[in-house]
Amino acid sequence: MRFFVAQLFRFAWAEARSCLFAVAMFAGLAASSVVPLPIPRYDALLIYAVAVTVTLRALRWESSGETAVIAGFHLVGLAFELIKVRLGSWSYPEPAHTKIGGVPLYSGFLYAAVGSYVCTAWRIFSLRLVAYRTVPVTLVALAIYVNFVSQHWWIDLRLPLAVLLVLATWGTVVHFTVGAHRYQMPLALSLTLIGFFLWVAENLATYLGAWQYPYQRETWQLVHPAKFGAWALLVSVTFVIVASWQAARGLLHLPVASRGLPRGWALPLRRVGPLGGAAYQVEAVRPGSGAQASTGRRC
Repeated sequence: MRFFVAQLFRFAWAEARSCLFAVAMFAGLAASSVVPLPIPRYDALLIYAVAVTVTLRALRWESSGETAVIAGFHLVGLAFELIKVRLGSWSYPEPAHTKIGGVPLYSGFLYAAVGSYVCTAWRIFSLRLVAYRTVPVTLVALAIYVNFVSQHWWIDLRLPLAVLLVLATWGTVVHFTVGAHRYQMPLALSLTLIGFFLWVAENLATYLGAWQYPYQRETWQLVHPAKFGAWALLVSVTFVIVASWQAARGLLHLPVASRGLPRGWALPLRRVGPLGGAAYQVEAVRPGSGAQASTGRRC
């Protein structure tokens, strides 16, 4: 029992560190909702988000590579917002000087926060994948992204795409470190759990006025539970982008020496051995890549 409690605290601490950017964004949303500001709130949040990004990079909480990937999420998120806001899916009711097509520029940092979490968690937990099918998963993730837009003019393929995502990730296992021990979990379960917590975060964000859905204009209401499934699907896009970047750095797959270890869907979560075991000697990092071995330290 003592070991379980200790590991639980280690896991929670690692998750908290992974969520640093997101927590900072929520702190800014909360503070800006009660503190009088000399400029429109959304403009202040943009300045704040840029300051947080610069601070995390200056303090080396994020590597230059991670910052570049996160910036990419900002652009992808903005493009998504421009389309969805125009179609009336949600809105940003407050005035701002930094709005384009009704979308405040700070909103891209909300997507960047999700990208930051995946990038940072990959480093802190020393994530590695087994039986990851790059092409099928990437194609399904791309179709999911397109469907969130095309559903406004065509049929919503969310359910069949969810089935395809489960099939594409069937047997794919995420290996991660907690303390000195390694664990494994099905990738589909990981995406589902992230989607759930993103739905919880979305409820808090809309309560703080980050944006609002049409049914929240008169008074705040709980975000529809169907959004949980939407986030579980959308996070696959984030995962694919980060996985592609990690693959280029040689940090995607579990080393060949570990391929004989138990894997699959037998248990949702399984402890598979100590980090220091021979099977978990992570592949050497290429010189000049700026990365370190899987010790939980930053890359």
